[in-house]
Amino acid sequence: MLDINLIRDNPAIVKKDLEKRHQLDKLLWVEEIRRMDGEWKNLKQQVDELRHFRNKISQEIADVKKKGGDASKLKKQAAEVPTMILQKEGLQKELERQVNHYLMNLPNILHDSVPVGEGEEGNKLVKLFGKKPAFKHALKSHVDLLQDFQLADMERAAKISGARFWFLTGDLARLDLALQHYAVDFMVKRGFTLVQPPFMMNRSAYEGVTDLRDFEDVMYKIDQEDLYLIATSEHPLTAMFQNEILDEARLPMKMVGISTNFRKEAGAHGKDTKGIFRGHQFNKIEQIIICKPEDSWKFHEELIKNAIDFFISLGLHLRQINICTGDIGTVAAKKYDLEVWYPAQNAYREVVSCSNCTDYQARRLKIRYTAKDEQGKDVKIAVHTLNATCVATSRALVAILENFQEKDGSVSVPKILQPYIGGMKKIGRKKKEGHPMI
Repeated sequence: MLDINLIRDNPAIVKKDLEKRHQLDKLLWVEEIRRMDGEWKNLKQQVDELRHFRNKISQEIADVKKKGGDASKLKKQAAEVPTMILQKEGLQKELERQVNHYLMNLPNILHDSVPVGEGEEGNKLVKLFGKKPAFKHALKSHVDLLQDFQLADMERAAKISGARFWFLTGDLARLDLALQHYAVDFMVKRGFTLVQPPFMMNRSAYEGVTDLRDFEDVMYKIDQEDLYLIATSEHPLTAMFQNEILDEARLPMKMVGISTNFRKEAGAHGKDTKGIFRGHQFNKIEQIIICKPEDSWKFHEELIKNAIDFFISLGLHLRQINICTGDIGTVAAKKYDLEVWYPAQNAYREVVSCSNCTDYQARRLKIRYTAKDEQGKDVKIAVHTLNATCVATSRALVAILENFQEKDGSVSVPKILQPYIGGMKKIGRKKKEGHPMI
């Protein structure tokens, strides 16, 4: 959420940002917040004055009694004060609730380097990496390869779980594990601490890390429980520090999360309905950094470089995209995507999302650290939070199947992954009759 002081002192910054995001309907919110905040300040002053009056009249009653006088009128006045304070405090709390509602639903302030645009067509290419593969033979889709070599069973998964689920089998299941193992090793070598999170979070924690209006339709809610299945390990790894004041010496905190994630994929009807590119359940290795405000833009570049280096190490061609103002989400101040080339689809597809959320999540979650101000006094400062995919394994598997397929349909294993899959150099084998597991 935004800092109320920003709206108090620099409302023009917030309004300009909303215009860049093409969220003109929220411009009136800024003035409404300022109006309610003014009322809140006025009520606070009245409450302070009433408390001062209560203290003063209590002293006067004591003085009158000490002199043997009649303090009944003063007592009557004093008796009315607590009720007046409670009434005004109630109005204050209601105004506070309304202001917080608006603050929670205003988007983060964008970095100046975010390109202005209305939708994904406004996203800007930053850089290309690697070379597009050239093939002398016709390419098969990953869906055909899955079927030809019985690397996944979609039909039986649909029978017991519904559409967009799958069983990975044999070599492909091993390759999925190899990607996870390699990604963890890759990130640990770069100074990140491995964390395995719980796969469920309560609503309070979820409202801290994301705008539920953007995300709630994507998430699975546990029936009759205050719990949601996680959509990414970014969420629990950030929310785990909710309501904490961190030691400055602990910053930056660099974590790599490994988890299975669950998404309804609402709004994705008709997209990638076949195969394993887009599903309701998938494995992902995620990068998280929690740091001081002055360090976050440096770390944003570090996170995207980690992801670029990871996919280059697999031998894939990709491009880095700077997401524009009309396509970026509520929480991020700046976001990069990485898109890998999928030759059988003749298209770039997103594999990495990398965001600097500045202090937006931290204010919602009340995550701060203690530092010294210029006078040497302790002050509480909201941390900055950043996240980036290292690899979502199902999308990487599809990229490997498409980019490394041989003329006979078998698929070469990227060299870097071969030690993680028992030295195997190729996956794929001739289809056998009978059970697909055999």
